[in-house]
Amino acid sequence: MNRYHLLIIILLAVIFRVNGNPVEELIKKSGGPAEYPGNDLLILFDSTEVDVQESGLSYFNTHRLYKILTPKGALDLSVIRYGYDPLTAYADIKKAVVYHNNSPVELPDMNRVVDYPAPARAIYWGAREKMLALGRLEPGDAVEIFLFKKGFTYALLADQDDDERYIPPMRGHFYDIVAFWSSDPVLLKVYSVNIPKDKPLQYKVYHGEVQSSLEFAGDRCIYTFSKTNIMPPDHEQGMVSLSDVAPKLLLSTSPDWQAKSRWFYSVNEDYKSFESTPAIRAKVNELLLPAVNEMDSIAILTHWVADEIRYSGISMGKGEGYTLHKGSMDFTDRCGVCKDKAGMLITMLRAAGFESYPAMTMAGSRIDDIPADQFNHCVTLVKLPDGKYKLLDPTWVPFIRELWSSAEQQQNYLMGIPGGAPLIETPLSPPGNHYFKLSGTSEIQDDGTLKGEFTLQAEGQSDAAVRSLFTRSSPQEWKKLVTNELLAVAPMAEITGMDFGDPYDYMSGPIQINVTYIIPGYALMTGNEIIFTPLLASPLFKRGMAHLYFNTGTENRTYPFRDRCSRLVELNETVRIPGGYRLSYASPEQQEEGPGASFEGFIHQEGDGIVLHEVVTLKKRVYDPGDWPSFRAAVAGQNRFAQDPVILVRE
Repeated sequence: MNRYHLLIIILLAVIFRVNGNPVEELIKKSGGPAEYPGNDLLILFDSTEVDVQESGLSYFNTHRLYKILTPKGALDLSVIRYGYDPLTAYADIKKAVVYHNNSPVELPDMNRVVDYPAPARAIYWGAREKMLALGRLEPGDAVEIFLFKKGFTYALLADQDDDERYIPPMRGHFYDIVAFWSSDPVLLKVYSVNIPKDKPLQYKVYHGEVQSSLEFAGDRCIYTFSKTNIMPPDHEQGMVSLSDVAPKLLLSTSPDWQAKSRWFYSVNEDYKSFESTPAIRAKVNELLLPAVNEMDSIAILTHWVADEIRYSGISMGKGEGYTLHKGSMDFTDRCGVCKDKAGMLITMLRAAGFESYPAMTMAGSRIDDIPADQFNHCVTLVKLPDGKYKLLDPTWVPFIRELWSSAEQQQNYLMGIPGGAPLIETPLSPPGNHYFKLSGTSEIQDDGTLKGEFTLQAEGQSDAAVRSLFTRSSPQEWKKLVTNELLAVAPMAEITGMDFGDPYDYMSGPIQINVTYIIPGYALMTGNEIIFTPLLASPLFKRGMAHLYFNTGTENRTYPFRDRCSRLVELNETVRIPGGYRLSYASPEQQEEGPGASFEGFIHQEGDGIVLHEVVTLKKRVYDPGDWPSFRAAVAGQNRFAQDPVILVRE
């Protein structure tokens, strides 16, 4: 235990007024399941000390003390796991002490630490886990762990020997993202950085308060951050990432995002990531034969890369991390992750005469203004004749009509361009770009059978949601899958006709599905009444209406939330009814308008027909808590029309 971590224990000892061995006393006096109901583990302290070298190489020492509250907690903690990427970091479990009946037992043989490949899906870059089995544990036991790591998150351009491989790509710089939230209660969390004075470190705390201090120690600065009594954050359905709402600390020696932008541009140009080859140029010329203008060319190349370069992350040697693999390799392998698909598109666009560069973004959460590297995704830029850059994303648009996925709207990105650029946010996409429309006619026969037809049309991300029914399954299943969509809302339905064209011909126009059907016994017939719900008011093809999965029972929300995409939903149906009946009851006409969403709907009788009309407008992808009332009203309105029966009475 070094001096710094000893100070942490002494501080906790003072807080809990303990005597004797501070760790053992802390374990006894820190409380149990009664004080922390619903939690399986209690973290008494979690301290990390980072020692940053002149080169940017960083050594992380972490000291953590857990107390087990429940049998589940005992099972969860029975194996200590410490993940790392061997290309960029070295990690080790240095020491473990188990306190049973408050008596410490240090594991004497740390050779029991094993090193296994980490579980992986779709990306297989060689991530590994150090693991240590602690044996049987029980509620009331405690576990003290000492961990060590050196390195960083992303891999280097080339292989180096010794500690050179652990120096960050932006040599000499340091950054970190420190979560001051936890899924388990934490009595004290401390994070400290010991860094040379000539490396100015900017930092900012988001979404809460953290105590901070700065000490001078010769030619070095010691920054310390601490927070006590951290409780697990509440969760709300569909809420944004916890990193967007929970306390966190960002630190960086990089001066600004423009500097990072220029560096990202240079590192790829120096590596010659986007050099073309005769084979690539020949393929580009072949693909662009039918193109009639520049946007045609951009679309053709974007969709070819999206559809033909398989998403598969395998270790490809040089070029991991921020440096994109060479287009020649991607073209040969026909596979890769987001940066490979982005790099392949840049290479092909340049071969076609366009000016094109990479950009970094963060799918799933926000990027904040301190230039710590908050990226998990790579996309493509192309410069248009008017001098503006257009975003392209071949990773997220396979078999999708968009060139940039609007599921990424309201998302930050950083361009890697010659002069550098600030952090930018992608704009809102109008709901009408993502319409989902159902229209149809039907007839209730004298025995309650419903016979009719409907047409589904969808565009943008709604097109993508519906089209995935086909593109993610074999053609032999297509008719069955469409049938299942109808059976989900009407189990007695029989489809008498179906047409959906060629789902893979997505560039010819928005998807359209035409269905004719007959549903025996659909309407409840009594002596004087007919009771039914218009078929198109039901959540038919719900996959295209992700908002219907929200629970509208909650009146207020604390956190921002997100849907798949902005969206326009239109439902229109005319139901012909037997003669001599009039409308007695239907869900009342409704019109709601708000900053997040709007809804209008009515069911009227017109002659011998019942007319259903609904329009739902969802205006964003990421919503503020203040948008919830209008979003909730729109979703509840559509659900009400689906659930309230229509009642006809005989005149």
